[in-house]
Amino acid sequence: MKLLHIIGADISKNSIDLFCYGEQSHLRITNDVAGFKQSALWLKQLKLSFSNLVFVMEHTGYYSYHFENFLHQNKIRFSKVPAMAIKKSLGVVRGKNDKIDAKRIARYGYEKRDKLRLEGPSDKILQRLQMLHSSRELLVKQRSSLMCAVKEHSVVLEPEDPIIQSQFKVIAELTRQIKNFEREMKQILNQPGSLPQNFKLLTSVKGIGPVVATATLIKTKNFTRFTNRKKFSCYCGSAPFEHSSGKSIRKKTRISHLADKTMKTLLTQSARTAIQHDKELKQYYQRRTQMGKSKKSTINVVRNKLIYRMFAVIKRQTPFIDNYLQTV
Repeated sequence: MKLLHIIGADISKNSIDLFCYGEQSHLRITNDVAGFKQSALWLKQLKLSFSNLVFVMEHTGYYSYHFENFLHQNKIRFSKVPAMAIKKSLGVVRGKNDKIDAKRIARYGYEKRDKLRLEGPSDKILQRLQMLHSSRELLVKQRSSLMCAVKEHSVVLEPEDPIIQSQFKVIAELTRQIKNFEREMKQILNQPGSLPQNFKLLTSVKGIGPVVATATLIKTKNFTRFTNRKKFSCYCGSAPFEHSSGKSIRKKTRISHLADKTMKTLLTQSARTAIQHDKELKQYYQRRTQMGKSKKSTINVVRNKLIYRMFAVIKRQTPFIDNYLQTV
């Protein structure tokens, strides 16, 4: 990627620190429309063309939402990178503040400028689905916590006690809100388009339910973020890596702890479900464990098989066929 300038952006809830690597110039703006306009004036003062620069920022959730929309509207390219990748690239560092962080992000972007992945235009439907999904997950966790509290209190309190009754009311309200989110998600996934079509294809794979299919669409950005299944497997923490050095270190291949833990947990649940309902995977699981392989590693293999099947049905744009090799 041939660029003249890299702008590092350290984004927080109320402010954004910008650092231009080529000009060694720093600017702090408010995280709102007025601040975004100020950044445009700053770029003009530096005599920078929008077509010859790229903003680099960390993943900060919804804090960068409006700033990203501003960049898209003005056709300014930007790239979002994991905070861990930037941290690992810095080596030994001392000190930290917002200006320094923006400068370090800019330096990372300049060093990796040939490998930066530019963000495409945002999909409003996918963004809405992501918000609904994350909100649902939060309410599910809160409901589970309250249900555990009810079990603990029921040991010493009667069911008619106001404490338990109030908890039951909150649980009922959380359940109602969860169903509302699920209803709206279902409406989105029933509309015509590539997103609902891919959702149907994913749920045709045994073991992949609506929650896992929705999470996969969100994490992969409707299968545009990852070019192949191996990269997604690595992202989910299912890809095994060799661990050896010279002649002294010869350990077993193992998965990395650097992964999306939520997606990994969902795929683990899917793998256990698939083992129960998919004849081929069930036989594979039994055969492998009887050979002495650990259940944990076998579950991981099943996870990877499910990832392979998901990417296969999306690539072919045809539903999964049970025992496919035997039917062709």
